[in-house]
Amino acid sequence: MGVWPVPPALKGPRMLTVASCEDGPNGQLLGFREVRDIEAASALVGKTLLVAASDLPKGFAAHDVPSLVGRQVYDKALGLLGTIQEVMQGAANDVWVVSGEHGEVLVPVVDEFVGTVPAYGPISVALPRGLASWEDSPC
Repeated sequence: MGVWPVPPALKGPRMLTVASCEDGPNGQLLGFREVRDIEAASALVGKTLLVAASDLPKGFAAHDVPSLVGRQVYDKALGLLGTIQEVMQGAANDVWVVSGEHGEVLVPVVDEFVGTVPAYGPISVALPRGLASWEDSPC
């Protein structure tokens, strides 16, 4: 996969090729074919990396935190759950913290509950009965 650092370097390669990727304690750790020493790596600190949308892995939109926070979430049975306030990243799956007039709902981001996430607009989910049901709530 090719990535483009922004702002670009005045000298050297403008595009970098991902050579390796692994999960680290604070996110993903990428290795680039063109980056061979600490000086070259240090030059990338604070830069934004752009990638062609067609090169993103399947299901990427369901984990893209900046594009998710603030989006409305609708359950097929219950209607509007609220908006995503936070994305908790876990080892097995992410969890969306959705807040609305009926309180906070934790939505596990798994294929059974969350289908295709559109690039923008509301997100539709199909939660199992009891995970987000305020009809039975004492409030």
